[in-house]
Amino acid sequence: MTTIQDNIDAVKKQINKTALACGRDPESITLIGVSKRKNADKVFEAIKAGSTHLGENYIQEAVDKIETLGKTSACWHFIGHLQSNKAKFAVRYFDYIHTVDTVKLAREIDRQAAKIGKVQKILLQINIAKEETKSGAGAKEAISLAREFSGFENLSLDGLMCMPPFFSDPEEARIYFKRLGMIQGEIREAGLENLVHLSMGMSNDFRVAIEEGSTMVRVGTAIFGGRD
Repeated sequence: MTTIQDNIDAVKKQINKTALACGRDPESITLIGVSKRKNADKVFEAIKAGSTHLGENYIQEAVDKIETLGKTSACWHFIGHLQSNKAKFAVRYFDYIHTVDTVKLAREIDRQAAKIGKVQKILLQINIAKEETKSGAGAKEAISLAREFSGFENLSLDGLMCMPPFFSDPEEARIYFKRLGMIQGEIREAGLENLVHLSMGMSNDFRVAIEEGSTMVRVGTAIFGGRD
């Protein structure tokens, strides 16, 4: 039976191998351990094993764990759907919010960040496959939303995020990762050059995502195993 340490080491090895094979610096890729539904003991085990970036999907669960483990124990990423009325908690506890997809939500995050003198790092979530069951802005809205987000004083729009459909063959996800990279390029050409991050790729398809330019891979099952 493998341990969380074994799993993290294996994932990092795959990240390094994939990055080098496509001419990228492995250090340019951040491994985010997705710890939703995992208790604080398991998350602490991941931190001890070298997981410096952790992703959570649910505000209350995350707040409880961060309070237990300490905010400085890792760089915390909020990667779940965020309601405006929970923005104040996301701002208070998370270094990055990956799932900003409306001006309304961006405005509330900006307002809450201003209250505590913080510039909140955010990513614009794109519903890259136009799935009705998933959040995210449409690809056609990306440039206009990025412009509006960049106008908020207490927000730093650092990149884009997507979650394509799950495929048993990860190659089938490549077209969606490639499209997000194209959108990033279009936004940069429009004069918004700070979009350095592409948050894309999960346990099943992160190698393909890296080949298509991902800078943040969100890996849960391959590190922590299935849901508790």
